[in-house]
Amino acid sequence: MNTKELQEQIISDMKQWQKAENASVASTGRIIEKTKNPVVRLVMEIIQRDSKMHYQVQGFIADSLGEKTVSLTPEELAQVWEMIEQHIQLEKKMIEAAGQLLASLKGKHMVIQQYLIDYLLEDETKHNNLLDRLSGIKTKMYPYG
Repeated sequence: MNTKELQEQIISDMKQWQKAENASVASTGRIIEKTKNPVVRLVMEIIQRDSKMHYQVQGFIADSLGEKTVSLTPEELAQVWEMIEQHIQLEKKMIEAAGQLLASLKGKHMVIQQYLIDYLLEDETKHNNLLDRLSGIKTKMYPYG
């Protein structure tokens, strides 16, 4: 498969994936309408927001291979890098706090709270991983610094 064919395949895949995300938003919406349970509603709202963001990212990927060229220059990244590093420290503090909180809940039979704090820890870890990979992009732009 040549580059053009691969790009077209990715665009097609992203559009199909967006349909699945739309189905997810609709499905979570039906569940939210059906239940009054605050835990179930909260989980469905989290999934719904994530699906909406996934849809946006998939559209961005498709657009970047089709109609819009996407770039990130070393200068653009350097302009905000100090603030990104500060944010990385915030994420690490939240990860540490969530981990400590989870450890204190062990054996306390607070399963709903433990479930939700575990979700927060996973999400903060995800944010940290996104920033780490952004740092990897920076390293590839500036191989010596």
